[in-house]
Amino acid sequence: MSQSSSTKSRIQPPPSTATRRLSSFFGSHQRLSLTVLLAAPLAWLILIYIIALLLLLVTAFWSTDSFTGQVVQDWTLGNFKEVFGEALYRAVTVRTLIIAVSVTVIDVLIALPVGYFMSKVAGPRLRGALVVAFLMPLWAAYLVKAYAWRTIVSPHGLLDSIGVSPGLGLIATIITMSYIWLPYVVMPVYAGFERIPDSLIEVAGDLGAKGWRTFTAVIIPLVWPSVIAGSIFSFSLTLGDYIAVQIVGGSQQLLGTLIYANVGTGGNMPLAAATAFIPIAVILIYLTAVRRTGALKNL
Repeated sequence: MSQSSSTKSRIQPPPSTATRRLSSFFGSHQRLSLTVLLAAPLAWLILIYIIALLLLLVTAFWSTDSFTGQVVQDWTLGNFKEVFGEALYRAVTVRTLIIAVSVTVIDVLIALPVGYFMSKVAGPRLRGALVVAFLMPLWAAYLVKAYAWRTIVSPHGLLDSIGVSPGLGLIATIITMSYIWLPYVVMPVYAGFERIPDSLIEVAGDLGAKGWRTFTAVIIPLVWPSVIAGSIFSFSLTLGDYIAVQIVGGSQQLLGTLIYANVGTGGNMPLAAATAFIPIAVILIYLTAVRRTGALKNL
């Protein structure tokens, strides 16, 4: 007993270093700890993304010298008059919205039954295999997937050999983008179904609701925020895409291709910035409309 007591008496508490005191302080002030932790990424987001975006939009009010091609910092609304006044930009805007909505609807219609099957019907092994299957396309490069679809839908391609090829154009663009952005819709919808308790579905059945009635009246309202969250990805990514349409779209143009052309071949940064106002405004309107659904929390 005396030896045990002497051993305990020799045990000293750890030294109170500055690091230990700082750790103890943040441990007792969790909100402050979270603020400090997020300060660096938030500062990076504000400086690199938000401020850069604001500077780009400011450029829309400048002009380009027709002889030198240099940006002239004279404030003007001429770029906006051209963007909103010319029939080309109106037609391209409508076409871009049609493609973005079509891609979103197709991906949602695929994601709903797939997400339900993965979460409520498939066993653990099959569920894991399906998750891997839908995430696997993300491992391939964007250009690889786009050019793969070009070989499928182009004349003398795989679909053309069986007589059902849509050819290069609007339909091919919708198909390609639907495939590329599908994982971004399936995974949020699958996560939404996972959060629905199985007991809730059983209660609906016990109360007399048939399968379809349970799905439409009970499950869909609960998973709807996740559906909207997935639609934000597909809609916004399609709205700003300019690569796939150049590969499989034939002569079709979208807002992204107009912006790219004004920056690249045209060398007109102010006009490109004014064109960028359109997709930015559409996305802001869409996010404002879906904010009350709780979809942003599912992102």
